[in-house]
Amino acid sequence: ISNDDEVDVAFQADDLYRRNRRLIVFDMDSTLIQVEVIDELAKAAGVGEQVAAITEAAMRGELDFRESFRRRLALLKGLDAGVLARIARELPITEGAERLISNLKRLGFRIGILSGGFSYFAEYLQRRLGVDRIAANELDIRDGRLTGEIRGEIVDGAKKAELLQQMATEMGIGLQQVIAVGDGANDLPMLALAGLGVAFHAKPVVRENARHAISTLGLDGILYLLGVRDREVV
Repeated sequence: ISNDDEVDVAFQADDLYRRNRRLIVFDMDSTLIQVEVIDELAKAAGVGEQVAAITEAAMRGELDFRESFRRRLALLKGLDAGVLARIARELPITEGAERLISNLKRLGFRIGILSGGFSYFAEYLQRRLGVDRIAANELDIRDGRLTGEIRGEIVDGAKKAELLQQMATEMGIGLQQVIAVGDGANDLPMLALAGLGVAFHAKPVVRENARHAISTLGLDGILYLLGVRDREVV
C-alpha cells in the first residue's frame, strides 16, 4: 500500500512503551538536514563529484563505511577551515524537524544527534535546535586547514549503536523508550537497537530492513507514530 499509493503506513503494538518514549536520536546528514555535509565540503575543495560518488555508494551499502569515509576525508586535505562556518550557516534543516523537536521537548523528550558526519556541524545544530547530546567525528585542523583526518575513533554504524546504548543508560532510559531516526546503511544498527527505529526518506536497503519508514512526510510525521494528534501539536 505504502509504495503503490505514496502513503506512509506503520503498524505498532499499542503497549506501554509506545506511550512512554523518552529519548529520540537523529542521524544528521540527509535526516536532520537535507544535505551530506561532506559533499558540501568537497564542493568547496573542488572534489565534489569524486566525493559524492563515494558517498552514494556507501549510503547504498555497496562500500564499507569506514573505508569510504577515509577515502572521502583524505580528498579534503588542505581545505581552508574558514569555510566550515559558512557551510554551517547555510545548512538546510529538514522539513518538520523544528516542529518535531519543539513538540517533543514540550512532551519531556531528550534529544540527541548521532552522526557519522562532523562534530562542528552537529554542535551548530545542537545550539540552533536545542539538542541535548551529540556525538560525531571531530575534524583534525592544523594551521587553519583540514588535514584529511579526524581525531579519535570513526563513528560508524556499530559505534552509533554503542553510543545510543551509552546515552540511554546515562539518562536512565530503557532502549524500548528510545526512537532512532536515520536514512543510510550505517544507521541500521541503531535503528535495530531502538524501541522505535524509523527509516526516514531512506535508501532502499534501509527501508527494507527497518521496522518503520517515513517516505512521504516531513520529520514531524514521527508525531503520528507516537499517537500525537494534530490538535495537540503547537
